Amino acid sequence: MGLNILVAFDDSDNAMRAVEFVAKSFTVDSRVTLLSILQDSIALCDMNSPELTPYFLSQQSAFCALEGKKREIVNEAMEKAKGTLVRSGFIEKHITMKIEKKKSSIARDIIDEAETGFDVIVIGRRGLSGIMEFILGSVSQKVLQFSKNTSVLVVN
Repeated sequence: MGLNILVAFDDSDNAMRAVEFVAKSFTVDSRVTLLSILQDSIALCDMNSPELTPYFLSQQSAFCALEGKKREIVNEAMEKAKGTLVRSGFIEKHITMKIEKKKSSIARDIIDEAETGFDVIVIGRRGLSGIMEFILGSVSQKVLQFSKNTSVLVVN
């Protein structure tokens, strides 16, 4: 029986490389969950408060349309990733796609999901410069640093 693999996923090239790594490196009887954590800025779309600046109110519908587009883009990227796995021999019904709203932080939400029964987290390394990565950190660094109960594989 294969592993239960959590792939931290967005619509980036790094995330797709992580999926390709899974496709080449793990047994096809593994279960794979593609997890994307989206910022919860969509909640701003429901706000109707006089305290909001007039500029934001005038741009609110355009902003909210972008939020829907982001979800659509991530979903399309996930479908492409799922296709990569299926073409590599993974069983389609063992591939799950999850798009969740951010609850705590992206890294913490990935770790929390992993602790529900995953054997390994696979995550792409973010393309920050060395100095920016040192100052800001990255999701992959934080997942690697704070994951205590699940192995983490960072893919370059």
